[in-house]
Amino acid sequence: MDRKQFLRTLALAGAAITLKPKGGMDLMAQSRDGKTVDLVAVMGGEPAEMFKQAIEELGGMSKFVKQGWKVVVKPNIGWDKVPELAGNTNPELVAEVVRQCFLAGAKEVTVFDHTCDEWTKCYKNSGIEAAAKAAGAKMAPAHEESYYREVRLPLGKKLKTAKVHEAILDCDAWINVPVLKHHGGANLSISMKNHMGIIWDRRIFHRSDLQQCIADICTLEKKPTLNVVDAYRTMKTNGPQGRSTSDVVDTRSLFVAKDIVAVDTAAAKFFGQIRDMPLEHVGHLANGQTMGLGTMKLDDLNIKRIKIG
Repeated sequence: MDRKQFLRTLALAGAAITLKPKGGMDLMAQSRDGKTVDLVAVMGGEPAEMFKQAIEELGGMSKFVKQGWKVVVKPNIGWDKVPELAGNTNPELVAEVVRQCFLAGAKEVTVFDHTCDEWTKCYKNSGIEAAAKAAGAKMAPAHEESYYREVRLPLGKKLKTAKVHEAILDCDAWINVPVLKHHGGANLSISMKNHMGIIWDRRIFHRSDLQQCIADICTLEKKPTLNVVDAYRTMKTNGPQGRSTSDVVDTRSLFVAKDIVAVDTAAAKFFGQIRDMPLEHVGHLANGQTMGLGTMKLDDLNIKRIKIG
């Protein structure tokens, strides 16, 4: 994508998610102008810089993390890929989320993912292990079934139980930090899809109704306190692994909200400006809205758009 196309993409996507505030849902803190901010979209900056601006607009990390809490930061670390291939969450973003948790008073921060490729290689080659540890977090393994405990999902339609990682079940709060990317099965992988990395047996999803099971796991009682969608680099084709940098577009963007359906809808609209991807092709969004997990009606929300540079 050349510079002219890139700027047009940002402009179109920005238009899609920069909407008039109408009161809407009481999801977030008050912005500095006194209006409730439901979702923040930041474009044009580096990962840490964009997150710092976004979290400030939402009232600071102390709105989501309290003194003495044990916090989990859950990125996508599923693949043995370097950051440039955009198969995993950007390590600089993960590090900044960790730092902000500690600044808010977190007692400890744990980072993990149930990886698809060999876990030690994923943690290392993604750059996330080194970045998270440098920021003060500890990395938790997730490659053995003994790390998981079965929980009931009474609101699930297809998925009624799941074995969830103990780090999620035992923490005071967790922050969902997915990467926005194409996915051959779910069509898009964002915040809702990132829940598949907190469970033991993801094959159940693929054997049943994938789009419904993704929504079902999001009915888990302990929901993320914040969803931070990394779109610094976006894998537009051949997801979820990607093959080369030709699959990746430098989009330098970030979407942050408490409402998981809203933030994924905004990110999906943004992705739709990179390549054709109608929202109805990402069925778990509508399923999540139907189940009361959030809203796809972005024009009911106050969305703060920030352009850096």
